[in-house]
Amino acid sequence: MQPNAIITKLKSNRFVFQHLLEGCSREHYLFKPLDDSWCLLEVICHLLDEEREDFRTRVKHVLTTPDLPLQPITPETWPLERDYLQQDFEIVVQDFLNERQKSVTWLLSLEHPRWSQTVDHPDVGPRSAQKFLINWLAHDYHHIRQINRINHAFLKYSSGDDLTYAGRW
Repeated sequence: MQPNAIITKLKSNRFVFQHLLEGCSREHYLFKPLDDSWCLLEVICHLLDEEREDFRTRVKHVLTTPDLPLQPITPETWPLERDYLQQDFEIVVQDFLNERQKSVTWLLSLEHPRWSQTVDHPDVGPRSAQKFLINWLAHDYHHIRQINRINHAFLKYSSGDDLTYAGRW
């Protein structure tokens, strides 16, 4: 998949996230299908932090300062450190949508980016700007699937129906 096609998908996914998350009640966005799973509030907080501090930042880093080391990030610690469950769902959703728009605007403004340029990632070795871009889209798809699973589980929980008529989940 070419970078422009990926950028187009990232732009489209902004609306996918918006529509999947709009109109959620407090009960819905705090619902956890399993005790150790994330709720929608945690997912959107994670997406916002990843948008700001991981994917956009790292693509920009590889394209502009590939000789400098990447700034370490610890997304696995963010839910507790940043108190995800105390955040305002509507504000975080809007902040994420705004950040995604900033990302897409920035990506579309690039003139002749060197997508094959690499940086040395301390855990996975050399990574090109294009690999970060591809994984940005894959990350979207991962969380779209996760949001759909949470929404399906919440529908089953809140309706009390077994949902088997809808098809095998």
